[in-house]
Amino acid sequence: MDKKNIEIRAFARLYKVFKDRGWDQPYILDLDREIDGYELLKILNLSEDDVEAIFINHNTCGLKEKIRPGDRVGLVPPGTPGVVRTLLGIRGAKN
Repeated sequence: MDKKNIEIRAFARLYKVFKDRGWDQPYILDLDREIDGYELLKILNLSEDDVEAIFINHNTCGLKEKIRPGDRVGLVPPGTPGVVRTLLGIRGAKN
């Protein structure tokens, strides 16, 4: 992957959103500067209600965390079952 891109993977119902938009999985987004998760959602035309947590390079993060060119990002929607939430480390990660 080019260091001026980020790789985005969508999970659960967000996977269907990406598929309906004709986006590959992973979706490669050109990025030449640092952004946070909130800005990423704006770029992807997703609302904050669509995403409960993000992963940046395999670490569970909130939307305020910085995403840099070259990062790998995962998007997790709300409604992830309890056991899976625990395994993923989601504990109110949105903030």
